[in-house]
Parts: sequence; structure tokens; C-alpha cells
Amino acid sequence: MKTPDVIVEETTQPVEPQIRPWKLLQKYSDKLDALGVEQRGIERIQPWERSSNKWEQFVNVGMFWLSAAGGLSTMSTFVLSATVFELEFKQACLCGMVSQLLGCAIAGYCSSMGPRSGCRQMVTARYLFGWWFVKFVSMIGCLGVVGWAVVNCVLGGQILSAVSDGKVPIWVGILIVALVSFFVSVFGIKHLLKVEKFIAGPVLLMFFLMYISSSNKFKYLTDFSNADVDRLTIKGNWLSFFALGYSVTGTWGTIASDYYILFPESTPSWEIGIFTFLAIAIPSTFVGVLGLIINTLALSESGFKAAYEAHGMGGLLHEGFSRWNGFGKFCTVVLLLSLIANNIINTYSAAFSLQLTGVWMAKIPRWFWAILVTVVYLVAALIGRDHLSTILGNFLPMIGYWISMYFIMLLEENVIFRKFLLHLYAKEFPPNGEEFEETKTPVSLRSKKQNYNWEAWNNYTVLTHGFAAMISFLGGVGGAVVGMAQVYYIGPVAAHFGEYGGDLGMWLALGISGTMYPFLRYAELKYFGR
Repeated sequence: MKTPDVIVEETTQPVEPQIRPWKLLQKYSDKLDALGVEQRGIERIQPWERSSNKWEQFVNVGMFWLSAAGGLSTMSTFVLSATVFELEFKQACLCGMVSQLLGCAIAGYCSSMGPRSGCRQMVTARYLFGWWFVKFVSMIGCLGVVGWAVVNCVLGGQILSAVSDGKVPIWVGILIVALVSFFVSVFGIKHLLKVEKFIAGPVLLMFFLMYISSSNKFKYLTDFSNADVDRLTIKGNWLSFFALGYSVTGTWGTIASDYYILFPESTPSWEIGIFTFLAIAIPSTFVGVLGLIINTLALSESGFKAAYEAHGMGGLLHEGFSRWNGFGKFCTVVLLLSLIANNIINTYSAAFSLQLTGVWMAKIPRWFWAILVTVVYLVAALIGRDHLSTILGNFLPMIGYWISMYFIMLLEENVIFRKFLLHLYAKEFPPNGEEFEETKTPVSLRSKKQNYNWEAWNNYTVLTHGFAAMISFLGGVGGAVVGMAQVYYIGPVAAHFGEYGGDLGMWLALGISGTMYPFLRYAELKYFGR
């Protein structure tokens, strides 16, 4: 089905450079349309275009999350606990599991915007940041998923290199993960969900088999001790690892609602939120604990230690199956599917973030942006293929800072303003039952149910200015800077926690943004009308 045209008056959009590169692209899009390539970009999915069977959608998205969250991408974060953060197994378990569950809760809340709006996550962010400022935060979200794509590609290269005893260079695995991910993501969400459903079962079975295969080495977990490390440094490392664990699941919040836009509009938000929390938390916990185990063994068992030194995380995965010889190598290669599953999502969602950065960019087909994104992360992965731990440790917390600020402002917008102060949204909800020009339906009749005028998603004159959100965001950035603990910079607050500091950036960013936003938002609505 072709996407219906979005009717927007000429005066509702700001003036942006009107070049026409999309005409040639549209010619190719028409040809790709015949092959089943999804043409729809950031346009809203109208209620009548969605599935009427929400339970079928729950099954599809549930399998999607099993594949997306229950893979090596999630595990890769936890394979830093001992080798990088010097945490013993019990310390890492408590820290890692609590932090990732907190991230799951945030992703669950953000996902509830999907059925209500029919819009991608960053499109709904226009109601917070406005037409102009959302372009900036969309690029941040895009950088996050591209960063994950780099991690997936490099890890895929490590796996093939480890299985082949170094005969297959890392760049071959990087190329395979990138190209397969692109070809699936370009066909769109319906094909994406089918592929993810196919991948979920074999991948989770392989992780279950790794628990069994490596169980004879679990007795070495207690052999690693950090008793000789300064206690304050361990506390700082604990805080930094907490921020990392939170980020691995919390960052789903920047794209979570993208995969609920086919649900019926009437689907209760609490059902979506709880379902998403469990659908991410269960597989993330399953693979996360296994990641903590094999990383601790990298410092306490000779075979895992040698494998880690030679091939990084790929070597640990191969060593986990080592006692099964050839079948173990097969199991390791099957795990490569989980990287592809996660990368499909990154490639798919990054394209929408790019479309939000300009009027003319939204007119360029989604598949073109998917090509561009693939080229970018492919090149970055090839350049950084020998520095997986550094990539993970540096970029993931940065995305965690951003999702913390976005979450707290979205929560306050929904709970405070959209619930109790809806009368201040004079532009979005015209008084006296006036009709909204695009739908010719009295907005005031819908406002009690939705609290958002979703038909205004692309209307510049109705959307908020975004001053409150952007100023609060900048305030949160200031908090993140003083609280961050990274290789390249340790903030003055973080520096109080031992040799390497303790990352408090997510907490300070959330606290400062959350404190500023209610006051600024009220002033924005009171004096600017939107």
C-alpha cells in the first residue's frame, strides 16, 4: 500500500532550502516499490492503516525483542565487568542486573507513545523539542544507533577471526554483518519483524548451550578477587559500570515506539509499557549474566584468558564452546545472527532520525538514508576494529545521558502538563471546538482521550517552540559534564571516586533537566502559547 499524502498547508512549514535531489531518487523508489521495499518514511501511521489484532502484534514484537535484546550486542556491555572495571562476579551481578532493569523501565515507558501516536519515537519528540530543536536531538539518537552498529560489526569480525584461528581477517566479518543488515532493513518494518522472529529461537538456544558448555569452568569464578584494589576506586568503577548497564537497555527508549506503530490506537499504554519492560528485561538478563561469567573467567581461568588476549570477546565466545570442538564452532557462528538482528534495527531506525533533520531530507526515500548510514558505520567499524572495549566504554554512557534527559522531560510532560494543564495548549487544541485544518475534526472532542493532537505532527505552526526542552537539555548536559567519568575526561564530581572516577553523569543530567523543565515549560506555555 502506498503512503497517503500528508496534507500540510504551505504556511505550516518553515522555509528551508528547496533543492530537488529526490526526483531522481523517486524514480528508483518506484522500481524498488515493486520489489516490496517500504517507501514510508517519518509519516504518521493513521489508525485505519494499522492491524486490528493487537495480540498478533504482541507476538510479533515479543519475538522481535527476544532477538534484539537477547543477543551479543547486549552481552558485549557486560563483557567489561572484570577486565575493564575490576569487579568481582557478585559485585558485577548486582550492579549490572539492577542497572539494566532500570534501563528497561525507561524503554518501556517510552514505547507507550507508539500506539497512541502512530509516529516514530523521534517524531513524537517534536512535541517536546519543537520543529527546529528536534533536529539536534535526532542526530544524537542517530549517533547512538550508529555507535551500536559499529560495535556489532567489530564483534562479528572478532567472532569469525576466533573461529577460524585468525585465518579470516576481522574486516570480513564486519562486511558480512553490515551488508546483510542493510538488505533486510531496507525492506521495511513488516519484513524486519519476520526476520527477527526467525532469528530469535536459534540465537537463544545457542546462549543456553553456552551455559551448558562452559559450566565446567564456573568453579573458577570466585578465583578472581579485587581485594588489592583501593576500595574507593572499586566504588567508582561500580558507578561507572552501573551507568554502562543502564545505557545498554535504556537506549532502546530512543527508538522503542518505532515498533509499536502498527498496534491499534486503543491499546492501553500500561499494557505496552509492562510488556516492553519484560520483553527486554528477560532476554537481557539471560545473556547479561552469561557475559559477566565469561568475562570474569577471562581473569581467573587460563583458557579464557588466552582466548580474550588473542581475539577479544569473540575469543571468549569461542572458548565457551571449546569443549564441543567443531559443533562449538558452529554454535559460535550462529551467534553472529544476533549481531545482524540488532544491526537491522539500527540501520532501520537511524534513517528516520536523518529524515527529521530537514524538510528536503524527509523527501529523500528512507532506503537512501539506510545506504548512507550503512556506509558510515562500515567505515567506522573498519577503522576502529581493534578497539571494541574503548568504543563501548566511551560512547554508551554518552547515549545514557541523553536518554535520561529525554525520559524525565517526557514523563513530566505527560504527567504534569498533558494531564492537568491541557488548557494551556491553545495552539494544539483550539478552543470552542474549532476544527483542526488537516482533519476537519473537532480537536476538543479528542483531547480528553489522547492529550496530544497527533494530526499536528508535521505542522510547524502548531508544534511547540521547544525552548523549555532545549534549555533543560543544555542544563542536563552541564550536569553530565561535571559527573562523567570517561577515559578522555573525568568531571570534578566524578573525580571524587577513586583513581578512575565514578560516572554520575546520568543522575546529574536527569536531576537537572527534571528540575528545570516544569518551570520552563509552564512559562513557555503561559507566555508563548505552545
